[in-house]
Amino acid sequence: MNRRYGTVFLVFAALVAGAAWVVYAQHETPSSPNASNVGSSESVKDKPAPEPLKEDSLATQLPTSGPSAAATAGGENVIYDPTKLPQPVQRMLNEIGNAAQSGDIERMRGVLQISEIKPMVAEDHVDDPVAHWKKDSAGGDGRDVLAAMLNILSAGGVLAGKDKSQMYVWPYFAELDLKTLTPAQEVELYRAVPPEQAVKMKQSGKYTYYRLGISPDGVWHYFLQ
Repeated sequence: MNRRYGTVFLVFAALVAGAAWVVYAQHETPSSPNASNVGSSESVKDKPAPEPLKEDSLATQLPTSGPSAAATAGGENVIYDPTKLPQPVQRMLNEIGNAAQSGDIERMRGVLQISEIKPMVAEDHVDDPVAHWKKDSAGGDGRDVLAAMLNILSAGGVLAGKDKSQMYVWPYFAELDLKTLTPAQEVELYRAVPPEQAVKMKQSGKYTYYRLGISPDGVWHYFLQ
């Protein structure tokens, strides 16, 4: 009797243990987040960390679209996306933009040295463009000049001229009759030009603020008003 009771007890214990294992397995199916982590050959902590973001260039910071996809200046489409420019122009644009964004106008000396010629910065010849910009600035440090440079570059450019006289010009409305600007284009004008000057320009129809020109081969030709 005792032997039979012991046998029944062992069978019952085995059945209970088996049922417990089934319940445990159901709670640890792949649908459970914990189970999927345990069964994975690569844990989260073993995954490589994402690469640090690279320093942004001006080409990635400028807007890629403007007030109208059909906007034109001088019969040419306005270029908002810097990656649509020739590579030499992109490189020079980035050099100028990165130096301007630094806030240190002395960094422009390095940009001037990589160009085949010094850009024209005034109607008369200027030996030292950086010294000229400092003298022409409101605070004597040239930072307002750098800000103006960035503002006109963000307004979009246009390829002006023909054949060997072609030039990428910023802002594009330097090539337009300002009396014909659309409301959206007027907003861009006000973003690039001090309001008092912008109003006078609209009345005359002529753009008289800063403009910047880079030839298709990447040579910086001028930045003047």
